[in-house]
Amino acid sequence: MKRLIVYFSLEGNTEYIADKLSDALGAGKLSLVPEKAYADKGFAKFFWGGKSAVMAEKPALKPYVLDDDLEEIIIGFPVWAGTITPPIRTFVSENKERMKGKRISAFACQSGSGAEKAFEKLKSLLGTDELCGTAIFIDPKEKPSEENEQRLERFIEKLRESAL
Repeated sequence: MKRLIVYFSLEGNTEYIADKLSDALGAGKLSLVPEKAYADKGFAKFFWGGKSAVMAEKPALKPYVLDDDLEEIIIGFPVWAGTITPPIRTFVSENKERMKGKRISAFACQSGSGAEKAFEKLKSLLGTDELCGTAIFIDPKEKPSEENEQRLERFIEKLRESAL
């Protein structure tokens, strides 16, 4: 099965999980990079990132390639203000038709809460009632834990099983 992990990572937590998934599943990775970088420190990080997420902005992304022969896309993002990050919104909006008929799963990294709500918003944007699999990680790179490792193993197993 040809899989691709499409993700946006500001602080490295989402990239950390994307790397682990890629290694375990033999999946390719596509890191989404906005044309204009988000602040990654202090008040500006929370203010501009949160505003951008709440306002459902769709920032321009640096060029990327999405193969048509993919069977599964795994979308990863940090949770901002209880929703998906704007680069993910841009990607889904640009590729919604191309993703029809493909298996879609998602994972979210967060410090607090909101991932369940973010998955609902992602499903709505995709125009689907269901994702093949989801997983939530709490600051996996910054605060490694046995709980995150167990969630990762369960998510990998779910993705492998559902591909059969």
